[in-house]
Amino acid sequence: MKSSDVGDVGAMSIGALAARFDLATHVLRHWESMGLLHPGRDAGGRRRYGADDLNRVAVILLCKEAGLGLDTIRSLSATVDRATRHKILAREAEDLRSRIAAAQASLELIEGGLNCGHEDVTQCPNYRRLIAEQVGHRVPAPDVACDRAG
Repeated sequence: MKSSDVGDVGAMSIGALAARFDLATHVLRHWESMGLLHPGRDAGGRRRYGADDLNRVAVILLCKEAGLGLDTIRSLSATVDRATRHKILAREAEDLRSRIAAAQASLELIEGGLNCGHEDVTQCPNYRRLIAEQVGHRVPAPDVACDRAG
């Protein structure tokens, strides 16, 4: 979103709203087709967006930045029931925890390669252990640490 405020907005065209958030107009049309936006129309049938629409776009963008998909955002915006909202968010939180764990394991593997001084990293006992853990084959920790720090 550009630096201007979200509040106190008169009716805006689709182009003005898109520019405000640095979006293409087709994105707003798509969100409307998915039921995420409900702009008013002027006498000529053109979309007109007000402050509520501006807030809704900001919320959609924040939710997307948090990793939520448009279907999930639509489900969240369609419910006022706390239990339903909690169920949706709990499922998303668990999915995010899984992705974080996978990213942490990937980072450990990469850092293992970075920190190893072996010419061929695949010969490093610590790196081999990390690889085995990644593919689900648990192997005992090496008796000695890699003595070839990078």
